[in-house]
Amino acid sequence: QVQLVESGGGLVQPGGSLRLSCAASGSIFSINAMGWYRQAPGKQRELVAAITSGGSTVYAGSMKGRFTISRDNAKNTVHLQMSSPKPEDTAVYYCNARVETYQHVSSDYWGQGTQVTVSS
Repeated sequence: QVQLVESGGGLVQPGGSLRLSCAASGSIFSINAMGWYRQAPGKQRELVAAITSGGSTVYAGSMKGRFTISRDNAKNTVHLQMSSPKPEDTAVYYCNARVETYQHVSSDYWGQGTQVTVSS
């Protein structure tokens, strides 16, 4: 019913920049929070940043000041601007959205993930 499609991952050098995007489509009545999570090999999935429909944001401590989350409510998209990434930011990045469908059922949806590799 609802699909999240990420784009923009790839290889980036330390100190460079990368922009991830995620587009939600399907039976969407409204979207509350949207966010980005990441999972590195051998580690648990963790929150990177999240943003409400009103624009309030929250960042994980290590990402604050380096990453910026934004969204376009009209297009049901969310972006993550990664500035000055470090090798430890290497992970699969997942888009997440809390969606209310036209059937007025709210659920969490996930994208398929996009690989980000920070290396020189």
